[in-house]
Amino acid sequence: QVQPVESGGGLVQPGESLKLSCVASGNINGIGWFRQAPGKEREFVAALRWRGGGIYYSDAVKGRFSISRDRASGVVYLQMNSLKPEDTAVYYCAAGRPITSSITSIRGYESWGQGTQVTVSS
Repeated sequence: QVQPVESGGGLVQPGESLKLSCVASGNINGIGWFRQAPGKEREFVAALRWRGGGIYYSDAVKGRFSISRDRASGVVYLQMNSLKPEDTAVYYCAAGRPITSSITSIRGYESWGQGTQVTVSS
């Protein structure tokens, strides 16, 4: 598998928006976004599977974040609205062929990007 590449992180104020992008290739059918804040474990944020279907969000981001995929380019986006300071973390894109039981789990994915920093601060 080719390592996914994330982009789009940055510094924003509370209430603002950011859009992350993930480019991944290989024999995959799903992308997951995870995040890791300093001193905390990596946690699930959102996932999309384009064969087998399904879009998933963590409770912490439901209603504020949106995951989508451009069919032509294959790029997967994470639109993040109404950002809060607690959203500050390194965001990772993960690619693989996740099954339903593991799509929100780190073990559901085979390859990981290097991460992009998102900082929400006034």
